Amino acid sequence: MLLWQLLVVGLHGLVLFFAGKMSLTTLVIGASNNPDRYAYKAIKALLNHGHTVIAVGNREGAIYNIIISKNWPETNSIDTLTLYIGKVHQEAVIPKILVLKPRRVIFNPGTENEVLETILRDAGIVVETACTLVLLATNQYQS
Repeated sequence: MLLWQLLVVGLHGLVLFFAGKMSLTTLVIGASNNPDRYAYKAIKALLNHGHTVIAVGNREGAIYNIIISKNWPETNSIDTLTLYIGKVHQEAVIPKILVLKPRRVIFNPGTENEVLETILRDAGIVVETACTLVLLATNQYQS
């Protein structure tokens, strides 16, 4: 594990790592440190379920031990990318998503985009139109 990954994962992730329970990484796009936003709630729920989280938003900040960065990670180890940005902002991130090539992209309610979904499917990326919070609450997140 690289040093920057240890910093992003934080203490909670370190405990899971040394316990042999490190999960796959989820990238949250549209992260916010506003507790009323669903991206915030999703990050909190992902952490509570033991997932490794990287957060990208339009403003820097932090949620618990997770730093919200304005910069996209330079890694190809993203399993799931969960979207919390609307269709109007998605066009700018298409190339970044394709470079990361996550295993799947979750389109949360309000982020649905048929054009982007087709582009991702054509690139071999699994597309899921669902709510990250519901998937976690019903133990369907990793399926």
